[in-house]
Amino acid sequence: MENIERVCQFLQEAKTYYLATVEGDQPRVRPFGTALIFEGKLYIQTGRVKAVSKQIAANPKVEICAFQGGTWLRLAGELVDDDRYEAKAAMLDANPGLKGMYSADDDNTQVLYFKNAAATFASFGGAPETITF
Repeated sequence: MENIERVCQFLQEAKTYYLATVEGDQPRVRPFGTALIFEGKLYIQTGRVKAVSKQIAANPKVEICAFQGGTWLRLAGELVDDDRYEAKAAMLDANPGLKGMYSADDDNTQVLYFKNAAATFASFGGAPETITF
């Protein structure tokens, strides 16, 4: 399994992860649940009307934290907006529960992919392992 697929699978199996952004000098953290590999990149999804979208636009550096089965993942990187219909449609097809709130051709649906990412897997009993993509 490739590194990026391992990260995506961990996020999907955890079901909920926490995305941290900054707003000025104030950290902001909220739960998220979408993760998808599309065209070899790790994507997440939000709505453009949300404060998180504006925070990412102002500073694309984010961190994600997820926990499951005694292991946690910290994923740091930059998010890049991908406004293509195909990327949005792939995310919504993979997460059909979102289709009641979002559409691939609306002005609100936002999908973003990670670049310059470092993912660290850790547990209380073992040495951390960091992978990059």
